[in-house]
Amino acid sequence: MTSALHITGDDAADRLLSDDPFALLTGMLLDQQITMEAAFAGPAKLHDRIGDLDPAHIAGMEEDAFKDVMAEKPAVHRFPGSMAARVQDLARAVVDDWGGDAAAIWTRDAPDGAEVLRRLKALPGFGDQKARIFLALLGKQRGFDGAGWRDAAGAYGEEGSYRSVADIVDADSLKQVRATKQAAKAAAKAAKA
Repeated sequence: MTSALHITGDDAADRLLSDDPFALLTGMLLDQQITMEAAFAGPAKLHDRIGDLDPAHIAGMEEDAFKDVMAEKPAVHRFPGSMAARVQDLARAVVDDWGGDAAAIWTRDAPDGAEVLRRLKALPGFGDQKARIFLALLGKQRGFDGAGWRDAAGAYGEEGSYRSVADIVDADSLKQVRATKQAAKAAAKAAKA
């Protein structure tokens, strides 16, 4: 059983993330160099502009037309051109490798945590950290219970942590995640000095 997500602060955007696995996967893809809330609100903007988030539809759109959709004000991402290409690459991978069903990445053949991590890392735009965060999100908030998922997610899978989007369930937890990220950035900056 999964509950509704509360990541963006916008009920409609959060409902889309809760109901549409490809929207959630796309939000994770967009989560770089913009706020978490803006990244995860991106799929709702796309949905409003193109009518649905069917991976086959997105994969089949003409590249310049999709870039225009991403760049329409307010832009889906601060780098709409490069992120448009990444979203289309992700959509193609979901279509080609998962039959258009994003949830199959974490449900097909009852995979364990290590296998889901491997599958996520094979997706365009998903490096090790992004894959671990998304795995933690699946485990903590989307009901994924494959064996060893917490170990595969690393620190992001720790219970009671406030490290990433996986830990955001309300406005207070968002503040705690922000504080943790700011402290980590300050520590990294101090270590370089």
